[in-house]
Amino acid sequence: MTDPEALEEALGYCFRDRVLLARAVTHSSSANESQVPGPEVPLVDNERLEFLGDSVLGWLVCEWLFHRFPGYSEGRLSLLKNHLVSANYLLEAANRLELGRHLHLGRGEETAGGRGKQRLLVNAFEAVLAAVYLDGGADAVRVILERYVLPDDGVLAELAGAGPPHDFRTELERLARDRALPRPEYLLAGETGPGHARVFRMEVRAGKDFVAWAEGSSKKIALHRAAQEVCRLIRG
Repeated sequence: MTDPEALEEALGYCFRDRVLLARAVTHSSSANESQVPGPEVPLVDNERLEFLGDSVLGWLVCEWLFHRFPGYSEGRLSLLKNHLVSANYLLEAANRLELGRHLHLGRGEETAGGRGKQRLLVNAFEAVLAAVYLDGGADAVRVILERYVLPDDGVLAELAGAGPPHDFRTELERLARDRALPRPEYLLAGETGPGHARVFRMEVRAGKDFVAWAEGSSKKIALHRAAQEVCRLIRG
C-alpha cells in the first residue's frame, strides 16, 4: 500500500499484519494484472475478504440493534438493519474513510473511474472490516462501526417509525422559562480528531447551577445529548 498509516489512522486501528489491509483494498482488476493465475496461485484480491466482511457487518449490526433497542419488534429491527447495511448507506461510510484513494486498481478500472464506483467502495469497506476482524477480533470492528456506521439513536428511532427524535433543546427552553432560569446557552467546548472523523464537545448551561457537556460526531448530536442531561438535572 502507498499510505497504510493514513488508512489505519482513519480507521483508528493499527494492523499487526498489514498484508491483510493491503489485500482488503486490492480490486480483482489489479490482482489480475500483477499475478499469473494458476491452480496453486490464488489471486490476492479482496473478494474473499468482502464475502466474510458482509457477514461480520450483518452480525455485529444485528447484535448492536438487539441490545440497544430491547423494545423493538423483529420488523423494526430488520428495517434498521437493512438500512445500516445498504449499499447507499455504506457508501457514505467508505467516503468518510476516503477509501477510494487507497484502492489498488487495474489500469482499465482506474481509467473507468473505479475509485468513485459505489460497488467497489462498498465491497472494499466490507473487506476492510473483515481484515480488521481477522487481525484484531470483533471488538476492533465494533469500534469502527460505532465511528462510521452506527448513527445517533434519534435518527434510528425516526427511521423505525417511532416518531421524530425528542427535541431536548426545545424542552430545555421551556423548562428554563417555567422555572425562571436564565436563557440556556450553547457553547462549542472543543473538537478533536481528523477532518473525516471529527468529535465535537458541546457545553449547555441554564444559569450557573445547571451545566452539562457531551460529545458527538456533529455539533447537533453533541448539543442534543448535553441538553438532555441539563433537562435531567433541572427535573431532578
